[in-house]
Amino acid sequence: MKAVLIGSTGLVGEHLLKLLNEDKRFTAVTALVRKPGLIKSQKINYQIFDFDNMNGALLTGDVLFCSLGTTLKKAGSKEAQYKIDLTYNFEAAKLAKQNGVAFLAHVSSIGADSQSSNFYLRVKGELEEKLKALAFEKTIIVRPSFILGDRKEFRLGEKIGIVVMKGLSFLMQGPLKKYRGIHAQQIAKCMIEETCLKTNAGFNIIESDKMQKY
Repeated sequence: MKAVLIGSTGLVGEHLLKLLNEDKRFTAVTALVRKPGLIKSQKINYQIFDFDNMNGALLTGDVLFCSLGTTLKKAGSKEAQYKIDLTYNFEAAKLAKQNGVAFLAHVSSIGADSQSSNFYLRVKGELEEKLKALAFEKTIIVRPSFILGDRKEFRLGEKIGIVVMKGLSFLMQGPLKKYRGIHAQQIAKCMIEETCLKTNAGFNIIESDKMQKY
């Protein structure tokens, strides 16, 4: 299979790129980026990509992996975050569908809900609904809880959150299990494995607790 990846410099995206490069089921990976990544491989084709003026010709292959996202602090405004989290992801997915890409795997968030009063969760929910309407042959939506892993940039609040989540994870049993922190590598592996399954055609939502097995 041939994969296209947007968001390869993020925490989940970095793991996706590494795992796709190592996975023999994928013969080529096109990473749409603002600048080339650190993994050097004949299998990975880095393409400089302008998300405000998308070159649809680059969105071709068998699977589109979307792990593009930002925070309100980094984006600078709700309008900017909306554009990155929703508009860029949706427009890329729409072009990929038009080009005959059969499968879509996308990182959403636990609690995503288009009717939520929380801006972040509302945007995630709205995007899920838009992606569902595109009707890929198979869509995998993963909804991770708190994402664990080493980020390039330092986030004090996140570092504190990681310590707290790890300390309280043993208390999160039964219905609360999906709120446990989950490592970015598990999310990436889940996206790849669920996409490669020969079953589960249509629209699939995978909650955070279901990703814990990867």
